[in-house]
Amino acid sequence: MKTFKALLLAGAFTFCISSQAQTKNIEGIDFPETISMNGQQTVLNGGGLRTKLIFLDLYVGALYVKSKTSEAKKVIMADEEMGIRIEIASKLVTQERFIEALEEGFANASAGKSNANDIKKFKDFLKDEFKKGDVISLNYHSGDAVYLSKNQKELGTFKGLAFKQALFSIWLGDVPAQESLKDEMLGS
Repeated sequence: MKTFKALLLAGAFTFCISSQAQTKNIEGIDFPETISMNGQQTVLNGGGLRTKLIFLDLYVGALYVKSKTSEAKKVIMADEEMGIRIEIASKLVTQERFIEALEEGFANASAGKSNANDIKKFKDFLKDEFKKGDVISLNYHSGDAVYLSKNQKELGTFKGLAFKQALFSIWLGDVPAQESLKDEMLGS
């Protein structure tokens, strides 16, 4: 009986360690260390907190790539599986404010191409209200499209590498949404 209890305790301990090893806590939110995208394994490159006016936490964003890198241009230009996962950290982040931030980000994009129809599609796809804890995923499939999901429900796609480059420039470009978030997504 003692042997059984010891084995059970050892198994539970091993499970706890392996469970912790599969996620990384970023600003109080657990992110998976790896995500399968389009049948390809991607790894958590880094992530951080998007703030406004220093004291207002908006969301935590994480970057997933095929292999870790600190080179923003490499990520932006690459035609390979990758994604950005955003978890809403504040009830102040509304659908309207999120879309406004995307519009501003696309205007500042240092690579790729987007247009007014893309913003309209985002508005149409993200029409439901946002709430704290919502997860937005922007997953790029090589040679295909960016797949937009909210809370693991696919909402729509945006075709082409040029769109992906513009979208990823919002966070990783020359004029990012927030410089410290860019650095953290790049593993700094």
